[in-house]
Amino acid sequence: MRKAYGDRTVLDGVDLAVPDATVFALLGPNGAGKTTAVKILSTLVSPGPGSGAVRVGGFDLVGEPQAVRAAIGVTGQFSAIDGLLTGEENMRLMADLRHLTHREGRRVVAELLERFDLVEAAGKPAGGYSGGMRRRLDIAMTLVGGPRIIFLDEPTTGLDPRSRHTMWGVVRELVADGVTVFLTTQYLEEADQLADRIAVLHDGKIAAEGSADELKRLVPGGHVRLRFDDPGAFRSASAALRESDADDGALSLRVPCDGGQRALRSLIDRLESAGVEADELTVHTPDLDDVFFALTGSGDAAPSASVRSGEASR
Repeated sequence: MRKAYGDRTVLDGVDLAVPDATVFALLGPNGAGKTTAVKILSTLVSPGPGSGAVRVGGFDLVGEPQAVRAAIGVTGQFSAIDGLLTGEENMRLMADLRHLTHREGRRVVAELLERFDLVEAAGKPAGGYSGGMRRRLDIAMTLVGGPRIIFLDEPTTGLDPRSRHTMWGVVRELVADGVTVFLTTQYLEEADQLADRIAVLHDGKIAAEGSADELKRLVPGGHVRLRFDDPGAFRSASAALRESDADDGALSLRVPCDGGQRALRSLIDRLESAGVEADELTVHTPDLDDVFFALTGSGDAAPSASVRSGEASR
């Protein structure tokens, strides 16, 4: 995807593939282009020249916009709820907009109010709902038409930790039901908890893409901690792993390692060759905060990588 407003390029060749029934998180600082990407993919804004073919739910974004809209649901940063209407009235309004029959609309609304624990509040004006309740109602309204793909643009902004965790549970349930979730967020813990794959957007381009573990291995600092009960085994392992940092008091070694399967197998093989076995092995990798700042910070050199696999709708 490409998009520019005058001389300002917002998205510059963003190419994403999202597998069905997964959570794909788009991370980036303010102004990185996350919301613009969501607006384009949800047909609210047209892509720029040179974007190439963009497909959502198997439909061409430009050639089949109505089919795309029928397949998706969108929950933005700011609620689309009418605060003067009750929760149930908001839901019924959405059912009418989705052209559901009166009977079908009542059934779907009742099911979703139950699913999102909004039955008791359904008859109260939505303007009096808490932030967490408004977010649950927002997503419930999005699900009225049974979309296969849902765009959540910073859905937990402003929520307290308890409400945020409740929303995470909602997202996991959606994916378990076969829904594909495209999530934008500034909360790194949120992406780490929810996303099957993550893309980091910086200056309108994808700086890196992969699973949370794959992204963490891009940043230096990963290591394996080996602990031994037997001092003799500790000394033998220290001699075999000369690149390690030893803590004699704790009988532990810190060995540089990216935490990948191949690196761990090589490390274990070297221990076996020395005739020793660690009593405890712990893998330590940088967290997403480290990845985010390395990729989007103002340092001289930020790593850039893309790790992709599988086929998906874009």
